[in-house]
Amino acid sequence: MVQVAKLPDGFMPTDLHWLTGKGSGIGTPGANAPGGSKGGESLLIAGADGRFVILNKSARIERNVAAHTGPIVTARWSPDGAGLLTAGEDGVIKIWSRSGMLRSTVVQNEGQIRCARWSPNASAIAYCQGPFVAIKPLAANSKLTKWRAHEGMVLCLAWSNNTGMIGTGGEDCRYKIWDTLGTNVYTSVADDYAITSIDFCPDGELLAIGGFNMLKLCHYTGWSHSIVRFNQQVTGSLFNIAWSADSTQIATSTSTGSLLFGHIIERELRNRNLKAITTGRKTVQLQDIVARTTDTLDFSERIIKWELGYGHLVVATVHQVHIFNENYINTPIIIDGRSDIRIIMLGKKHFILVDNNSIWIYTYSGRLHLNPRFSGSQAQIPHLNGRCISLGMDSLAVRDHSDQTIIHVFDLLPGATRQEEPYTIHSKSPVVEVAVCRFGNPDDQYLVYIDANQDLYITSVHSGPEYVMHKIGTQVTTMMWSSDTNILVGLHDLSYSVWYCPGEACADPTLIALTTFTYDTSEFGKNITLENFEGANITFRSSGAIFTVSVKTYCVMLHKLFAENQWERALKLCRLVQNHLLWATLAAMASKRNQLEISEEAFSASLQIDKVNYLNYIKSLPASGPEHMAENSIMNGRVQEAEIILTHNKRIPEAIRFCLRMHRWNKALEIALKHEVDVELVLEERRKYLQALEREENDPQFLALDERPE
Repeated sequence: MVQVAKLPDGFMPTDLHWLTGKGSGIGTPGANAPGGSKGGESLLIAGADGRFVILNKSARIERNVAAHTGPIVTARWSPDGAGLLTAGEDGVIKIWSRSGMLRSTVVQNEGQIRCARWSPNASAIAYCQGPFVAIKPLAANSKLTKWRAHEGMVLCLAWSNNTGMIGTGGEDCRYKIWDTLGTNVYTSVADDYAITSIDFCPDGELLAIGGFNMLKLCHYTGWSHSIVRFNQQVTGSLFNIAWSADSTQIATSTSTGSLLFGHIIERELRNRNLKAITTGRKTVQLQDIVARTTDTLDFSERIIKWELGYGHLVVATVHQVHIFNENYINTPIIIDGRSDIRIIMLGKKHFILVDNNSIWIYTYSGRLHLNPRFSGSQAQIPHLNGRCISLGMDSLAVRDHSDQTIIHVFDLLPGATRQEEPYTIHSKSPVVEVAVCRFGNPDDQYLVYIDANQDLYITSVHSGPEYVMHKIGTQVTTMMWSSDTNILVGLHDLSYSVWYCPGEACADPTLIALTTFTYDTSEFGKNITLENFEGANITFRSSGAIFTVSVKTYCVMLHKLFAENQWERALKLCRLVQNHLLWATLAAMASKRNQLEISEEAFSASLQIDKVNYLNYIKSLPASGPEHMAENSIMNGRVQEAEIILTHNKRIPEAIRFCLRMHRWNKALEIALKHEVDVELVLEERRKYLQALEREENDPQFLALDERPE
């Protein structure tokens, strides 16, 4: 060790926090600075005399500020690096500018504050006081959320950047996980001693917990991966835990003055016949369960991220990315110069690497396929997590961080213009999770997203720039597409749903109801997470245990027959099995592909008599005529397309009657006035409509026409 700086006389440090240009390094509990600092690396140190100092990269003291009347217990840079907070034993929390100027006093209470943390987006502060935890939003006139968290005093607090979970540890020897509303997600069994430190790793997947002579590694929902007890020698209570920026290492300080360092090993991935385990810092063991072979893969550098799928293992080390094909495991393809990899996501044709500066899309041969960018993407990349980016067959979806109601959609097909200029999807509420389907023909690509109200929406990826949204689920916490079919699974609180035909059936609520099944998960336990959806098997994990359930196998076969356009074989399969779900799935698929004869039989078998009558009406119209095409578009829920077909083919009276039938009053009036046809008909139908509803006219366009002179 070498001395790098001399602190002011009488200054006794109580807390410290790094702010670095590439995100937080070791020594940064919570890894709270992904946005990068405006002035390079800075170290914030709080003191027992109520002062804090800021040291610059060259270890020179930039600021020395008297902040509190008593000792400062917590000092933290904000996630964007624009400011900092200090919390003291005087019960006060203050926010300061980057240069150490006081901005505001957020909390003034009677009791001592033990710990305080920023929210992931710096819009609120969580702090603990006695047995209580409180969240104070920084917006004006906002309400404080406060709840009793532990039986004894709350000693430590952490707020996850990615999942939004809050972890607390207390004198009652328990640690607990909470959501932002104060709902308890997990409560641990009582340990022998008080829990003195807790922290989430930067990518949000793991949680480290410290106590007396004890260090525990947990899943972010609370259940334990492993526990280490230092029984040979007394290391004391672990007072602070800090993660490295890549979530692979921890450092912790103890009451006896020791420093402990740890590295995460024995992480495990499974995919079909392959199983991969990190047996050491630089070693992966790859097993083929079917062939009963085992390969040990050694790397020259520390393994940071890795992913398994589609017959490939992609491993990111400190400065390289290695691509292993399961059939040629001894000859990996190596990509040099890719460091700080935070996310790896595999697809059928490509895979994504996300570092602190950009998104990179590679083929499995190691060729750079695309470096997608959108407005403001440079500043937003550090905030990306696995829930707001998704790789499909031929498209990439990224949720915007600055405006979370926007999703950017990139086309990955060679030569597509949307590689440089993505389409944008606008949601009414902030988007929490986005997923593009991983299977199908180019015309069958769908995107689903969950908004802040836990509603599930779906749209066709290639229907831009005007995307039509269809709501297909409520109270959905997370979802996943199958790797081999366009079947979707979604988790609710105590159940899960499987949408067997979400893309084709989304326009018709009846078909969605017929092709969606919900199953109870109470036997699995609480806090279930979705691990994988390969082929017909869905893998859940609950408190460390893995549960595998199967979806309907015949439905998986049906999807594969659709992809190959084998309609006769699909019909034979449905006739053989005679299942309502299969018939409804076939009906939705066939009507989307204009296979009227097949869809008529399928609708009959699933007892959709109104659809059968409507199909007979469509078949009575001249084949391939504008009216036939328009009615077929209506059948598939594409109302705007039907209207365009009729107007472009100069079927103006038919277009007006169609708009009246669909209650598109303003469009009907617009077409009638433009072509000076059937204006009186539109007004008369509008009067009848309002009369039936017993309402007055309030539409400005119709009011203006009613007031015109005779």
